[in-house]
Amino acid sequence: MIGRLLLPKLVQAGHEVTGMTHNEERQPLIQALGARPVVVDAFDKEAILSVVGEARPDVIIHQLTSLSNWNLEDNSRIRIEGTRNLIDAAQAAGVERFISQSIAWAYEPGDRPATEAVPLDIQAPLPRKSTIDGITALEGAVAEMPHHVILRYGMFYGPETWYDKKGVMAQRVRQQQVKATDGITSFLHVEDAANAAVLALDWPAGPVNIVDDEPASGKEWLAIYADALQAPAPEYQPGSNRGERGASNAKARNEYGWLPLYPTWRTGFTQSLK
Repeated sequence: MIGRLLLPKLVQAGHEVTGMTHNEERQPLIQALGARPVVVDAFDKEAILSVVGEARPDVIIHQLTSLSNWNLEDNSRIRIEGTRNLIDAAQAAGVERFISQSIAWAYEPGDRPATEAVPLDIQAPLPRKSTIDGITALEGAVAEMPHHVILRYGMFYGPETWYDKKGVMAQRVRQQQVKATDGITSFLHVEDAANAAVLALDWPAGPVNIVDDEPASGKEWLAIYADALQAPAPEYQPGSNRGERGASNAKARNEYGWLPLYPTWRTGFTQSLK
């Protein structure tokens, strides 16, 4: 979902871009966006080594996911195996710069939005542990690169996300399958995610939270999201899940000068669901 927005931004910035996909049918779209398409399976290590070795890029931007169909098992495998293959290929080809997508809700539990200094929640029990294990493996591999930026994205909303008006979350909210809880979420519009990836080409190494300005409880955001969908009001369920604390974007904003186009989900939901 990020690639479709990211590719033309990179091209417009003057970069020569190769777009990787496992789906041959996406080649015309990648080409139309100004990039050179390459069809390769992220789990095929030899193919990845060959493709990266041939392209010899100055930087690799890793935005591979398997989230469109809520396939969390495949997504975890991509984070672990797919990332490992990309890192090995980058090292073999002499690539030194690497930018990777991660998440901003893998932090240890706490009572305030997490900064990048908060450790990842490696003691989490199942089922959260599987997500944390995938993120830990991804970030550990990426940190092997001489210059790496780890973009810890908030919960995506906008076109082609779960929160799109045709997305999985929208369907569940319309059917009143989602409860409004006290858990805190930090959101991020996909346009802001793509913009951050472009800017990260010039950022210092290390992790950085890319989230909007307003972490919010389910009691707050879900009612507004449901209203924007013209869906029934959600039912309130007290409590929250482990690690639902939100994240702070102070580092991205104050140190790197990143300014989100959608600083809050309050207006972002409404605008993206029109």
